[in-house]
Parts: sequence; C-alpha cells; structure tokens
Amino acid sequence: MPNGTPPRLTAPDAFGPCSSPLIAYWPSVIRGASVHHQPAHVTDIMATCLDLARAEYPKTYKNQPITPLEGESLRPTFEGKARAGHDAYYWEHEGSRAIRRGKWKLVSKIPDQTWELYDMETDWTETHDLRAAEPERAKLLQTIYKTWADRVGVVLRAELKRLSTRI
Repeated sequence: MPNGTPPRLTAPDAFGPCSSPLIAYWPSVIRGASVHHQPAHVTDIMATCLDLARAEYPKTYKNQPITPLEGESLRPTFEGKARAGHDAYYWEHEGSRAIRRGKWKLVSKIPDQTWELYDMETDWTETHDLRAAEPERAKLLQTIYKTWADRVGVVLRAELKRLSTRI
C-alpha cells in the first residue's frame, strides 16, 4: 500500500473512488492538449464509438430483445462542449455494487452487502459513512439502484451462489 493511501482505496472489493483519466487523440476535432472534468462511464465508450461511426445500436440479437445502450456519447466533450451526461452512474462487479448521483455515492460491498453513503465532494476517500445521518437519501438511492439493476438483469452474488449449488 502506498504511504498515506487510505485502505479504502486499495482494497480490491471496496469500490473506492472511481476516478480514471481518459486520454483521447483526434487531431481534426480535439484541439491541442486540454483537460475536461466531466464525469463519464465506461459505457460511454460504446456510445461514442457508435456515434462516431454513425452506427445504430441494435434492439435485438437473433430475434431476441437486448438491453438498451446505457452510455452517452463523449463527442461533445471531444468537441470542447459540455455534455448532459447521466442522471446517475451505476455498477455491479463481483457482488459489490454502487450508484453515484451528483455528489452522493451509495456503495454496497461484499461480503456483508451493507449499504454505505458518501458525500464525494467532502469525502473523496469514502471514510465517513453518512447513511445514518441521511437515511432518506440512502433509501432513495437504493431504490433508484434497484430499478436499474432489475432493468439490466443484475443478479446478486448470494443468488448466484444459491443457483450454482443446483448445477
């Protein structure tokens, strides 16, 4: 662990702050070196590729409906413009899950699956769980997360374990 790094940022299942840079090179559109502080999500890469290729995301595969595209094109950012982005960012990975909406981030990590709430503007390192102080906000974010998870087909780790014992 690097000296001074909070353990929350180095634990493999902790879902510490997600803050990864994206470097893009498109000389005919991106003018010179610049830094933009606009949130984005990995799902925006697919949306950007489709946008730049002027391609349509399919609605079906082998005559079966597929989950709609989640991302938003990064083209406006590349063109030096602001973009609307997402109302919220959601993810689930190996049982850990989270939603980020505005400055608020609700996180549930394995193994206990307890939800934790963080104000990312004042607590970037996620060390002060505000769930007890903001129960209504935590409940709202949990409800929004569940709606997304149900829509895209997230299967909880406990359910996967239960199903795997049947095979």
